Amino acid sequence: MNITIQLVKNYKNNRMKRVQILFLMLLAFAINTNAQKINVADYGIEPGKDVTLEVNQLIESLKGKKDVTLFFPKGQYEFYPENAIEQYRAVTNHDNSLKRLAIPIFGFENFTLDGNGSTFMFHGKICPITVEGSTNTILKNFTIDWEHSFVNEMKVLENNTKENSFIAEINEGKFDFRVEDNQILFQHYDWEDVIGQNIAFDSKTKAPIWHTRNYSLNNKGKSKVEKLDNSRAKFTNITKVTPPVGTIFATYGPSPGGNRFAQAIHLDRSKDNFIENVTVYAAGGMALIAERCENITLNKLMVTSRDDRNFATRADATHFLGCKGLIKIENCLLEHMMDDGVNVHGAYIKVEKYMGENTFLCEISHSQQWGLVFAEPGDKIMLTSRETVLPIYETSVTKVKILNEKRVLITVSDLPKKMPTGPLSFENITWNPDLIMRNNTIRENRARGALITTKGNVLIENNYFSSQMHGILIEGDNKAWYESGGVRNITITNNIFDNVGYGSGEHYPLYAAPLFLPNQHIGDEKYHHNITFSNNKIKSFNGLLVHAFSVKGLKVEGNEVELSDKYPIGCDLPTISLDYCEDVSIQKNKFENYTWPLKIEKTDNSTNIKVKGNKGI
Repeated sequence: MNITIQLVKNYKNNRMKRVQILFLMLLAFAINTNAQKINVADYGIEPGKDVTLEVNQLIESLKGKKDVTLFFPKGQYEFYPENAIEQYRAVTNHDNSLKRLAIPIFGFENFTLDGNGSTFMFHGKICPITVEGSTNTILKNFTIDWEHSFVNEMKVLENNTKENSFIAEINEGKFDFRVEDNQILFQHYDWEDVIGQNIAFDSKTKAPIWHTRNYSLNNKGKSKVEKLDNSRAKFTNITKVTPPVGTIFATYGPSPGGNRFAQAIHLDRSKDNFIENVTVYAAGGMALIAERCENITLNKLMVTSRDDRNFATRADATHFLGCKGLIKIENCLLEHMMDDGVNVHGAYIKVEKYMGENTFLCEISHSQQWGLVFAEPGDKIMLTSRETVLPIYETSVTKVKILNEKRVLITVSDLPKKMPTGPLSFENITWNPDLIMRNNTIRENRARGALITTKGNVLIENNYFSSQMHGILIEGDNKAWYESGGVRNITITNNIFDNVGYGSGEHYPLYAAPLFLPNQHIGDEKYHHNITFSNNKIKSFNGLLVHAFSVKGLKVEGNEVELSDKYPIGCDLPTISLDYCEDVSIQKNKFENYTWPLKIEKTDNSTNIKVKGNKGI
């Protein structure tokens, strides 16, 4: 409709030939006429009952049609796994498995899902929304929730520090549990959870408790679990330190293979994706996982806990692997999830063997990336050292043959004259997105505010960060998570970092460093390039600002750091730490009210460091 209005204006202003404008106006009218709004109520899909089969059948009947809006009258719609379609799906950073799909949007063009303020309530192991092979998909105006959260909550009612025991209420007494062979088993829809990954939260702040690792599982000594009644249990020697009364002790299943099986929204090999005014209260994995997608816009995505819960998703709020184009994240609230707020990266895959004729046998490196579409013909990829995590030679893909979800044959256009020695890997450099993060709040979550490892242009401005670990982590590694993407141009400006790092007291608002394991070493070049951290406001109990390793072109300028007494004050780490860095500017930063000396430390292999006009350090 906006196109038509603009054409009318152009017609009146005679800015185009009128015959051409009339033709385009007729074309725009035809497009608008072909657009179809489907009211699900006309197909017997109503609130208050299981609509899974009917929604699946309705979407299937729309295959081949373009410009479709699927409209839900406001209400609460129930989705159960029994009548959902089933597919074996490889979902990156999740557990691959047979998955039941509630709303599969496959192969559509110009498809809109408009919930009109509805709640989509899910039950059991079912994946709410999957978008695959589609163009211009809009998801808007709905809430995703589960009747039973995937996070098991235990609220400490009493404790005894002498015997290291506590009595806890289980899931507010709403869902059953049992104890067998001295092990607690949490009841879910059609399965049971043992205590797996776990973390302690403060019920007052709704954030991870100070030094939360103190309250992780005790693997030494004999533990004991007793069921007291249908809502309470007593735990002895189950944690390293007895958690205080009021602590919310959360457990969310074993990993890998046990707690990332039902993501809320999966975007897969799709272009021009829009998510607006969507709330996610729970997920058996991530709220949003996107892979091999081009252009994603999030506006007012809310990932948060329901009023009667303390936790949201079992994993990240948002995660993007191997995407390109522009990722835009604006006006979002991401809180109470069990992992990072935003994670943007690529993947390194191992070179197992050179087969001759420009062909390599490769293996997808991390088990939760198996099945990843790493590359297709035409993609540019970089041959990379697995020892130094540095690039060696750029080439192009001419052929890909998938052997199984773990291994693939990749044929490239050309190779270096002399094949490099040592362990090698490939990185896809075509699929590196630009990123804009603006006006978001990321807080009260386990792990980091944002992980950014993309070679695209990145702007992070006017956001609020308050996380258990680093505020922003710029990493990349070729030996653990295999997340690729040494950054090339990232600007972090005008953000607020509020007491980040309360998990251990030793985390930074900005931590930029590739992850090295003992058998890896730095190379001649720097891994990250051109990072600007400027004009941010930091409330900090530990006085930490930036840690940088293997960075060329770092600006730390105009930041204001103010002492906070929200957590125990003090830290022995340097305020700014530089290791193997080059071309660094540290200017006009201001530190207020700190009672211990703040310092800048650099190694001898850091060069061209400019420090000027700072106050309080």
